[in-house]
Amino acid sequence: MKDSHSKIRGWVAELVLVFVGVYAAFWLTNYQQHRQDAERRDRILASIERTLSEGIESGKFNRAKEERQAAEFHRAEAAGEMPPLHPFVFITDYNAGDFATMLQAGGIQLLDLDTLTALRHDESIIRRGLSRMARYQKLSDDLIVPNLAQDISFFYEPATKKLRKRLGFYPEALDATVRFANDLERTHTELLRQIQAERRYH
Repeated sequence: MKDSHSKIRGWVAELVLVFVGVYAAFWLTNYQQHRQDAERRDRILASIERTLSEGIESGKFNRAKEERQAAEFHRAEAAGEMPPLHPFVFITDYNAGDFATMLQAGGIQLLDLDTLTALRHDESIIRRGLSRMARYQKLSDDLIVPNLAQDISFFYEPATKKLRKRLGFYPEALDATVRFANDLERTHTELLRQIQAERRYH
């Protein structure tokens, strides 16, 4: 009987040891996975934070220049002058694939919902703004660029000194560029704050 009890106690002890070993291995795996996820999340957030900070700073410089150009054109037009029109060119290094790549690399599972929402809102502002800028650039390429050597009367009605109807998009394009710069700075700043909050929280 004693041998039987000893065997049972031995089996129980072995079962407990196996259970503890399996649980410890499971816990260690989860802990390591959690650490890896936290490191990946922080790398993703740090990369976005760096890009946003650089974008906000360069955007301030560009916005100031665009505001001056728009204000000078409106001032000259209001004064009855016929300011020259310049080709509308909007250059960006934005790549929609960067956002998708970041999400596919685990961002959609790792980042907070508030951060993902802010990212998508920022992305939406960029896409809409770039679509508008592309439309204005196409109009500029079709109507301004081929006619830069023309007399000023090609662009303005000499009697009224107002832009011809087909070129009415030009002041709109100048104003839209300023609005786009303001929208970008606002949404970039909101996203930056959200990312910094998530990094502090985690």
